[in-house]
Amino acid sequence: MPEVELSAGTIEYGDTGGAGPVLVMLHGVAMDSSLWRHVVADLLPDYRCITPTLPLGGHRRPMRPDADLSLRGQVRLVAEFMERLGLSDVTLVGNDWGGAQVLVSEGLTERVGRLVLCACEAFDNYPPGLPGRNLGLAGMLPGGLNALVQPLRLRPLRRLPLAFGWMSKRPVPDEIMDAWLRPALTQRAVRRDLLKYVRSVPKKGELLEWAERQRAFDRPVMVVWAPEDRIMPPEHGRRLAQLFPRGRLVEISDSYTLIPEDQPAALAAQIREFLSGDAIHDTNGQATSDIHPAARSSATLASRPGR
Repeated sequence: MPEVELSAGTIEYGDTGGAGPVLVMLHGVAMDSSLWRHVVADLLPDYRCITPTLPLGGHRRPMRPDADLSLRGQVRLVAEFMERLGLSDVTLVGNDWGGAQVLVSEGLTERVGRLVLCACEAFDNYPPGLPGRNLGLAGMLPGGLNALVQPLRLRPLRRLPLAFGWMSKRPVPDEIMDAWLRPALTQRAVRRDLLKYVRSVPKKGELLEWAERQRAFDRPVMVVWAPEDRIMPPEHGRRLAQLFPRGRLVEISDSYTLIPEDQPAALAAQIREFLSGDAIHDTNGQATSDIHPAARSSATLASRPGR
């Protein structure tokens, strides 16, 4: 797997290569770039898909001890990653983690041409839902993070609601989740990195202030949400689409938060449509900021059980 040396340490990433439009795809906490494996397969060979494994607990290479791995620090790392690879006009795709929006709030969008926000943290939903609150509480207690992750060696416990049970409607394959969890289970330095992030979430007022700054992003945005999501409130999807001047909402059914796991073909189809320039526009040439019946039906037709 390719890797790049950044200010915080070494980042591993996947890169399909090619001359097509570039997508940089971001995963969530305690995951790695394999979250996108099915979506990437469906987008080949027309797009260059780059999938970094961020230091959010699923990374195999610990960062430097003095690395800033706070929420803002992680976002700056994404911007540095795109700069080091010389990328431009990137379609930045995020699922679960809300870093793509914070990147907008921080004004680090020079290399970003479009956003795809897929069932992710938004507004003040940090850390999100029951598993997020459970992680946040564990991070406050000495030894709490280790005590939280070690029981996940037992595969049945991973499907509990306070773990990954409400993240996907269908179990993530054991070999994939084994790889996601192994670094945090076996490396104290990886848990140290994750703890820096877990303890960095700002107060509610600051999070909402960051959200307001996102209104300045005037490039195309597609918000993809699952109406049955138990972690990321469906109303947040609608609010996000309305927040951006060129926002569009697409709903994908039969899925929870991890749409790349539950409905990869549906998500890939929507990304293709979005990047082809077929986004829905109003009479002023601006993309609609609320769900459109055609978008709803196309998402539903494209949806099928995950692989």
